[in-house]
Amino acid sequence: MKPIPVVLREGPFTTATARAVGFRPQDLQGKRFRQLFRGVYVVTDLPMTFELLLRAALLLLPDDTIASHLTALRLWGLDVRRPLPLHFSTNTTAQVRRDGIRLHRRRGRLRAYVRERIACTGPDRTYVDCATIVNLVELVQAAEHLVHVGHTTPATLRTYLEQCHIDGVVRARRAFAYVRERAESPMETLVRLALVFARLPDPDCNPDLFDTGGRFVARGDLVYWRYLVIVEYDGAWHERSKKQRARDRTRREALEKLGWTIIVVLEDDLANKKAIVWRVYGALRDNGYDGPRPHFNAMWTRWFA
Repeated sequence: MKPIPVVLREGPFTTATARAVGFRPQDLQGKRFRQLFRGVYVVTDLPMTFELLLRAALLLLPDDTIASHLTALRLWGLDVRRPLPLHFSTNTTAQVRRDGIRLHRRRGRLRAYVRERIACTGPDRTYVDCATIVNLVELVQAAEHLVHVGHTTPATLRTYLEQCHIDGVVRARRAFAYVRERAESPMETLVRLALVFARLPDPDCNPDLFDTGGRFVARGDLVYWRYLVIVEYDGAWHERSKKQRARDRTRREALEKLGWTIIVVLEDDLANKKAIVWRVYGALRDNGYDGPRPHFNAMWTRWFA
């Protein structure tokens, strides 16, 4: 059995590269190699990562290609959908047909940023590009993530949306109206939008809460000041961590002593988002809210049901 040369062990390679070091296509069919795309392989014992998959795809694409759309968004730290197809953009007129790869041909000059050693579109451009693929809820999640982790600011993103005229910008502007600067997690955003699009009041995101003496007590996820109602999303990490559960219990007891009603949404609760909305509505009503009952139209059902 032929020893595998270093050039094939370092990362993804094409059949042409393999042929140049004496490996025929049939030599690549054994257990020692894994095909990532048609014509692109990697040694089996090399750890599979998202960066490795991107590097493999780039071997098939024009030299100026950069990651874009949902692929760039994942490089900026948020995965709103499954990783495939991978999205890339080029200023050339090249066409590449490969399962799992989508190449977008762009007219305007592409400015490249680098994330995880991969060239990609910038955060603001990525947000607008994603508007051509994802729904409004996912788009708000994307913007709030980019703002929360410091890749952009609301002012910067707003200016970009006002000045650019590329595909997706109209939908991106519409979604930006629902973006809140202090939102801290995609699931928190999902819960908030489920409430808002069911026509309940828009809660305040992650404000500091104080007692009557002005002493800090806690931060609330989604806060209805007027009705003393707090909605909190506890993901799987909260449920697994004993220390976090103890901290949550202590702070919630302190808030309840001050008159706050706390609605806790667990990960499993997301399977029935209508029930979440009704729980919040009930708490608001019990605390003086006399607005309309929740309304679930076809768009709400499409996004949340």
